Amino acid sequence: MAKIAKKQPSGFDVEFAFHQQLQHFYNENRGKIRSRYNDLTKKFLAFNDKRDNPEAFLRLPQFEALEMYVFVKEFMDNKQVYEIFDEWRKREGNFSDRSYYSLTKGGQVQLFYDESVEQNEAVFKQMKNYREDYPNYIYALTMGLGKTILMATCIFYEFLLANKYPKDERFCHNALVFAPDKTVLQSLRNIVTFDKVKVVPPEYVNFLDTNIKFHFLEESGTTLNAIDDSDFNIVISNNQKIIVKKKHKKDSPSTRLFQSSLLSTVYGEDDEADSEELLIENQRFKRLCRLSKLGIYVDEAHHLFGAKLEEQIRSGKGEKTSLRNTINAIAKKTSIVACYNYTGTPYVKRQLLPEVVYAYGLKESIWNGFLKDTAVVDVENVKEKDFLKAAIKRFWDTYGENKYEGLLPKMAIFASTVEEANGTVRPIVEEILAELGISASKILINVGESKITKAEDIRDFNNLDVVGTHGCEKQFVILVEKGREGWDCRSLFSVALFRSPKSKVFVLQATMRCLRQITDEQQSAIVFLSKANADILNDELNQNFNMELKDLTNANKDNNKQLFKVRMLPPPRTIKLKHISYHHTLVEKGTVEPIDFGFADMDFSKYSVTVREKSSIAREYSTKKEEDVKGIKATKRYSAFMLAEEVARYLNISCVRVDGIIRSSIDGVELVLNSLNLYNEILHDVIIPKIWDFLFEVKTDIKSTDKEIILLRDPTDKGYYEFNHNPELVMQANDTTRLKPHEIAKSFHADTYCFDTKPEKELFMQYVTDDEKVDEIYFTGMFTHNQGELAIQYYDLESQRIRQYFPDFFAKMRDGTYQIIEVKGDHLIDEVLTKAKTEAANQLAVESGIEYKLYRSSRVMNSNVLYPNVEIAQQSLAESVADFIEC
Repeated sequence: MAKIAKKQPSGFDVEFAFHQQLQHFYNENRGKIRSRYNDLTKKFLAFNDKRDNPEAFLRLPQFEALEMYVFVKEFMDNKQVYEIFDEWRKREGNFSDRSYYSLTKGGQVQLFYDESVEQNEAVFKQMKNYREDYPNYIYALTMGLGKTILMATCIFYEFLLANKYPKDERFCHNALVFAPDKTVLQSLRNIVTFDKVKVVPPEYVNFLDTNIKFHFLEESGTTLNAIDDSDFNIVISNNQKIIVKKKHKKDSPSTRLFQSSLLSTVYGEDDEADSEELLIENQRFKRLCRLSKLGIYVDEAHHLFGAKLEEQIRSGKGEKTSLRNTINAIAKKTSIVACYNYTGTPYVKRQLLPEVVYAYGLKESIWNGFLKDTAVVDVENVKEKDFLKAAIKRFWDTYGENKYEGLLPKMAIFASTVEEANGTVRPIVEEILAELGISASKILINVGESKITKAEDIRDFNNLDVVGTHGCEKQFVILVEKGREGWDCRSLFSVALFRSPKSKVFVLQATMRCLRQITDEQQSAIVFLSKANADILNDELNQNFNMELKDLTNANKDNNKQLFKVRMLPPPRTIKLKHISYHHTLVEKGTVEPIDFGFADMDFSKYSVTVREKSSIAREYSTKKEEDVKGIKATKRYSAFMLAEEVARYLNISCVRVDGIIRSSIDGVELVLNSLNLYNEILHDVIIPKIWDFLFEVKTDIKSTDKEIILLRDPTDKGYYEFNHNPELVMQANDTTRLKPHEIAKSFHADTYCFDTKPEKELFMQYVTDDEKVDEIYFTGMFTHNQGELAIQYYDLESQRIRQYFPDFFAKMRDGTYQIIEVKGDHLIDEVLTKAKTEAANQLAVESGIEYKLYRSSRVMNSNVLYPNVEIAQQSLAESVADFIEC
């Protein structure tokens, strides 16, 4: 149990994080939850999910955050975080079917625990006290994981859904993106330049390119030219460019006359005209307030929370920051769907922000290879010259002129002032480089002073990561105040900071500049600090990431995963399969008899709004009243012409033809319109499908051709593939301790197999060690990024797209037959996705004369699948549970 703070209730766990419980709930119910989403949402998620689309662009933390973004919006209906938490703790609403809700730190699942009621009540009060008048969510992804790209992806998703469902209040029709300062404002240009094809299904990209209007408010004099009440505007600014100022002087009579006549006509009446403190709202603020269904996106959102965050959360009071005041002022003037805050940490002074719904921390990012690994070297009782000499020499000995993705490694050397950078640090660096035989041309100085830093220096600084430029050749970068957010340099491998800066958090920000990932293989960075700065860094890591310096520097020692370089073993293994192709032809039926929509006998109950009323809540046997209420749901009124136009546009046929079909229908146009105007849903559920089936039919020809496929391609760039994996689930071709030579010869088209689960590894051992039935066995399930050609196409009902499925094994049996084998966790066997894959695999197997085997994990672990009646020694209960969870 965590140490109890003095003012916390008994049993209060200060490390409790609701977002972890929310993530657990989602992970356990992902299939059921995603089945409730809109079809367009399913397509969008599937396109970005590496499990469905191996070429998906988003990294795991980005995609998990996107999943949680959609979950809160479409499953939880944009409720405030305290409302979601209240349902969770009471097991109500969407959480009512959950049998457990609390996880101890050991990971044991419990129905209840003694402190949960008191704990949850304290957390609920904290959340409710700190709430805003609009939904407010925080997504915490540590620096380098791509928060800006995630933000852009979320906005694209919003606009696609807003266009598809314009009346759905959950979706944003416009977006305001806030940056805390000018430095970060520049980094937000990625939203404008980002290639949408990477995160948006191709068929929807054209809509976004055609309809999105970008407004980048970089300069103070730039006006916001968004059209009133228009949709799909993305306004990118900072708080200083859209501001609410207090008025300190009274207007002259002429000014009041002018404002009341001309300005009130242009901008509208001032709602605060009679208030005690008049507000001067600039043109941008006025224009923003005329954009409805606004989503506000805040980058580096910890700037929203002042230095006294912990006191404010405890008391529910405290002064708002200017940025929060601006957002609140906008919320009073127009409809805000929600405020989405993106930050590098969910903590401020070790206080967990109350409205976090997703977090991926610094420690996890390094351990899982999303950032560079980092060594921190602190030096005590030395002069600055000796410190820099030791740092530069080690940097050069470690990295030298090795290139990473064509880029030379860089070292950032920070100075406290411009005078120190130019007068002290620069001469020392030049002297040290001369001693090491390194050209002084590798030095770049950027201090924000035009006399020292010329235009070409700024250009070189911006080109540090651009291959082939003069800036790319620079390796020693002397800086002042450039360690904050917004400066991205992937080729930065080292940081040196000797003198303590004025701001303690600057030590943390400067240190993290060198962590950004470069190359597919995890690289290592080195941070050189004075002892005083190392102590500051340790404290800042504790305050902002709830971790210590040792967690950063010893990450790899504690990580149970290792990097494996997997090479193809010649000769390339090939097999012959049938390539199945479908040719669909749309044929007109030429029907002459009238269409029958069946509205006369149709049951409309699933579309009706039912209201139930009890005459008294005090009496158990009180009278109940139940009725179908027609006017409670907003519906669109259709005329015959409107209906004909809607159907014709959808089916791309003549309006006159559609009108004739409806008017000559058995139901008659009057019954069709009456039914449609009561229940708009039947337009897409009944009318359009019935007319389609009435006019057309699809004829399908199936053709199969022989195709020789290769199980594993030889990698061309490095000569090997890289996998970061648990050694306990790895088998290698040179492992003669577990396999005999003739068993090794039966398998291993790659020199290393990285199994996903223990059941996969167990099945492999059963096949490879059997000499009676098995001739060859190859593990193919790890090569899911088009490294091999054993991929089965299937139709994904959730995303409504054609996907590729990579089975786990391919086996050649002694009797000359072949098997495609899949191992699935017991809880996944009956999922819709598994059934779709199985159906496609069976069809391919039948056409190819191959047997498809689908094994439950429990069967693999408890019996020999080649000899079903032979049981394996029973595992302990703990091992069985662990295997089940792992599957």
